[in-house]
Amino acid sequence: MTTLNQGESTSIWTTKEDSLKFPILNEDINVDVCIVGGGLAGLTTAYILSKKGQRVCVLEGFDIAAEQTGRSTAQFTTVLDQRYFTLEILHGLEGARLAAESHHAAIKEVEAIIRHEKIECNLEKINGYLFNSNEVHNYTLKSNHELSDKYLKKELEAAHRAGLHDVYMTDKIPLETFGPGPALCFPNQLQLNPIKYVNGLAEIILKKGGHIYTNSHVIEVKGGKSAFAQVENGHYVRCKSIVVTTNTPINDLLAIHTKQASYTTYVLGFEFPKQTIENALYWDTQDPYHYVRLVQKDLQLYDILLVGGEDHRTGQNSDPGNCYTRLENWARKKFPSSGRLIYHWSGQVINSVDGLAYIGHNPMDSENVFVATGQSGNGMTYSTITGMLLSDLITGRKNHWEILYKPSRINYLSTGNFLKENINTIIQYKDWIVEQQSSNLDEIPPNEGIVYRDGMRLIAAYKDKYGNLELHSAICPHLRGVVHWNTLEKSWDCPCHGSRFNCNGKVMDGPAISDLKMISSIPAQPYPEDVELKSQHQDVVRTDYTTEQNIY
Repeated sequence: MTTLNQGESTSIWTTKEDSLKFPILNEDINVDVCIVGGGLAGLTTAYILSKKGQRVCVLEGFDIAAEQTGRSTAQFTTVLDQRYFTLEILHGLEGARLAAESHHAAIKEVEAIIRHEKIECNLEKINGYLFNSNEVHNYTLKSNHELSDKYLKKELEAAHRAGLHDVYMTDKIPLETFGPGPALCFPNQLQLNPIKYVNGLAEIILKKGGHIYTNSHVIEVKGGKSAFAQVENGHYVRCKSIVVTTNTPINDLLAIHTKQASYTTYVLGFEFPKQTIENALYWDTQDPYHYVRLVQKDLQLYDILLVGGEDHRTGQNSDPGNCYTRLENWARKKFPSSGRLIYHWSGQVINSVDGLAYIGHNPMDSENVFVATGQSGNGMTYSTITGMLLSDLITGRKNHWEILYKPSRINYLSTGNFLKENINTIIQYKDWIVEQQSSNLDEIPPNEGIVYRDGMRLIAAYKDKYGNLELHSAICPHLRGVVHWNTLEKSWDCPCHGSRFNCNGKVMDGPAISDLKMISSIPAQPYPEDVELKSQHQDVVRTDYTTEQNIY
């Protein structure tokens, strides 16, 4: 079995680092805990459980860290997507304090793991800066400086109340093009190479007797006394407990998915002169916001500046190339020393309606089934919290973060956001009745796709670069949303709950657990010049954002 294509773009980590290779599950096995999902959350959970004497098995449908872990910018931080003054409103002062405490503890845990296990993963302890980017935030009739000062002062006071007493206000942002300030400085944040870190965890899990299987797509998860996870080839992992860490749960039909939404985020990587700016993490307060980090290259003449942002609901942007354009314009304006653009990629983040992740027992499921999701832009830190919290719950140890992150919680103060996201989802079902574009398949450009109507059927048609056509049902197998073609990643994205499928209809991201239904495959009409054209196409290097990247 070959690894499925995860999209057209490749991150800096997956380009430069190879994930460790593991076998496909080809026999039935029995363990204490089966973990579905081989990203950082799954492997951290497996690592901590192994240290507590549990027999673990990790099942991953691709390579480890091939999905969102390998597409992150790998920041471990106490700066949350939702401001602390808002968390106070939604979860109370104690809730905001526990949120800050858990993220701080996760950072300490990552440091301790790397130090104790001697994992080489380019770990760096640095400052993080939250700053206003000369944008107004729901205040009027005041200067930008006054607005930014008020907003950041409010967050500073809330961060202190939450227990982050080392956070302070600085009058100067260590970025000349961003103006004089102010900014909030969060000391002792972390950044690292996520592939190296995950590889290190995986090696230790194996040494402790754990199992890891990749390219082993899970098609069913069942809790209870006879709990199991079944993979595509029919084999089972039977266990006492199951943990699902697939970014968004593949074992849940509706309960959690009404309380969160999938967003696509974009990252660009630029050559950047060394020692030009402080090596730190940077976040602005725009909506959608931007995030920045440096990747230092010891043997190169330049570092890599990673700039991310321009988030939008997955499957709900008809021209995602504009997101890269806006992001590049922002980056070159704010960082005029930026050189050649050499990386671009996208990833999926899952935003909860009340600003905090869902980590714990899966609602309306057996008591021995656990999930971790809704991690927003703080997936790295939340992955460590997941391992710390779920390992306690599984081994019967009390954890005082349990109530805060309980997946079954209902927060009435977030009703407005709940309604907004779910109304948005309902509106997407309009595609069932809206007239689709023409079914003239000859007009589809090579390496592109369209959705069209054929009587009562909606069909997803993809034409490869040789002219071969593949026709699939355009209906997402999760809750029957109509998929949209993503011309950047060459994928089919569901605008309802964020399921994604590669150009050949193979499921890449949940909550869908199965592929798009195949209708037919139509080979290209043969032409005498086909052989010559094929060899030419293999060597073409395009220069737009829909291409493979020109990697140094």
